[in-house]
Amino acid sequence: MFRVALETKVQRMFGRSIRGASDDQIFQAISQVVSDLVKEQRAYSRELMRGHHGKELYYLSMEFLMGRALGNNLINLGLEDLVAEVCVELGLELGELQESEPDPGLGNGGLGRLAACFMDSLASLGYKATGCGIRYEYGLFQQKIIDGYQVEVSDPWLENGSSWEIALPEETEIVKFGGFVEVTEGDGRLVYEHKGYQSVRAVPYEMPILGYDSDVVNSLRLWAARATKHLDMSLFGQGKYLDALEEKELAEVISKVLYPDDNHPEGKALRLKQQYFFVSASIQSIVRKYRNQYGADFAEFPEHVVVHINDTHPALAIPELMRILLDEEGLDWDQAWKITKSTFAYTNHTILEEALERWPEGLFRDLLPRLWDIVYEINERFCASLWDRYPGDWDKISRMSIIAHHEVKMAHLCIVGSFSINGVAQLHSQILKEQVFAEFAEFYPEKFTNVTNGVTFRRFLLKANKGLSELLADRIGTGWIKKPEELKKFLAYQDDRGAQEVLAHIRHSNKVALAKYIYDHNHVRVDPNSIFDVQIKRLHEYKRQLLNILHVLYLYNRLLEDPDFAMHPRTFIFGAKAAPGYGMAKLIIKLIHDVGERINNDRNIEDKLKVVFLENYRVSLAEVIIPASDVSEQISTAGKEASGTGNMKFMLNGALT
Repeated sequence: MFRVALETKVQRMFGRSIRGASDDQIFQAISQVVSDLVKEQRAYSRELMRGHHGKELYYLSMEFLMGRALGNNLINLGLEDLVAEVCVELGLELGELQESEPDPGLGNGGLGRLAACFMDSLASLGYKATGCGIRYEYGLFQQKIIDGYQVEVSDPWLENGSSWEIALPEETEIVKFGGFVEVTEGDGRLVYEHKGYQSVRAVPYEMPILGYDSDVVNSLRLWAARATKHLDMSLFGQGKYLDALEEKELAEVISKVLYPDDNHPEGKALRLKQQYFFVSASIQSIVRKYRNQYGADFAEFPEHVVVHINDTHPALAIPELMRILLDEEGLDWDQAWKITKSTFAYTNHTILEEALERWPEGLFRDLLPRLWDIVYEINERFCASLWDRYPGDWDKISRMSIIAHHEVKMAHLCIVGSFSINGVAQLHSQILKEQVFAEFAEFYPEKFTNVTNGVTFRRFLLKANKGLSELLADRIGTGWIKKPEELKKFLAYQDDRGAQEVLAHIRHSNKVALAKYIYDHNHVRVDPNSIFDVQIKRLHEYKRQLLNILHVLYLYNRLLEDPDFAMHPRTFIFGAKAAPGYGMAKLIIKLIHDVGERINNDRNIEDKLKVVFLENYRVSLAEVIIPASDVSEQISTAGKEASGTGNMKFMLNGALT
């Protein structure tokens, strides 16, 4: 049945028979057939949830590091083996075909990967949820290593379109920037009218998020920025072609790339625009949906809607909901604030000062004049409550204020405007309560809690490590795919010689596959029998890749000084991207590369030590590295890493971490 559908799809998409189609065309056709099945499941899920009056989660995040969709959707649909068989019949290998699929350029690090894991888990557990973010046209960047230096090139992951998204132009929202606010009086109340603004259209694209063995299909709603006017025909007619396109380009730059360099004023303004763009579009959409379902009575809004703020980037959702409730729905301040502070939950991901966002007061006021008024009023009322509690303690009030020293502190806004604030590990949450936000925890003790991070084992075990998954299924069944606690059953085989031998064979096969990848991409031969010592995570000084490479240099010098030094051969594998404006991180990449060049070409150490830096680290590459790893380096500066989740993925696959 699948083969018939595939043959038909190839004919309709490319006008040729399946035997005459290229591998890439067959991949695209497979993706489209599977996408059709996912969309059918989505339609069924929406019908099933019609009339559902429970609470719906909206997960707002600047990043969603999803990884490739085809393999994951095949697993969740239960079609992986069938499609693999069809590929074999055609003389193809499904795994090789999937290499044609680009990783979606929607995230960078742990923040985005956690968001993706949450979306997978929510759908698999049957919770109704929508992820909200930006449809970045070029993602973060593709990393090239040239002469040891990181070079950033654009990541055109949407160049050939995406089989997995659904365009919804009829649900476009309008987002307003700049201008001024005119205040008048009407019906016994102040009326705030935003004038002189620039409009940008926010067009939603939805990616269905399929759960494993679940009837619920959720959505990742991504907003693309589009100009309200496509082309200025007057200027075009005068031969001013670039000027005619200026408005279009200035609007659409908002959704071009993730984390534009903000080492200059234009970059800062663009980042703030990005954050308000997707937050405003999302909140407008949420309110519109609520109105359509429940009418104009917003008293019950928090009973049906919860909005999760993933780090401080979406913090503007708080004043944006206030703006809509005040200016568009006609609520008074107290009503609107009661609803707002009962709607939002905030997850803090870091204690690093640089990541606790602060926006210059002038930039905020100029770009978002109405939100400035609202944040100012929130702060005035909050500071008044602080004065009641701590009369005369101006230092404390200044430290806790949302607006202070000509800056708007987004973490403070999140704390004041949310009903729940959580860290992502027990120690991290403790540090937040006792150090970073100690004064807030004293003032709002009921708000602070802990929610330890997790990972989706379906992607990083079931999908990434077929051999281990098959062994687990053979020995303990498949219940663990839905209930991870059932993995404990495998402890019964810890002394089983047969199971140990199979495990060793699986690990070796995975290491052979990674060794082949390394040779194909880095032209370095590594021994699969060596210890694969891995550090794959965002390049940052606190994550201490520098410490790791200094340890490598120590081992290298030891081998040179003592040829009889007994050391099991070891291959150090690095994968990381440095932020474009982060000079020190880029120099660390250069150092790792140069150390590798020296060590890998030194015959005096007889291949006892190798160093490899794999360029363009991404989810699909992690799925190759993690199952082959013996040791995972988790050496971030103590007290600085909120909650690494890489260690969990390595543990799932049997590495020491």
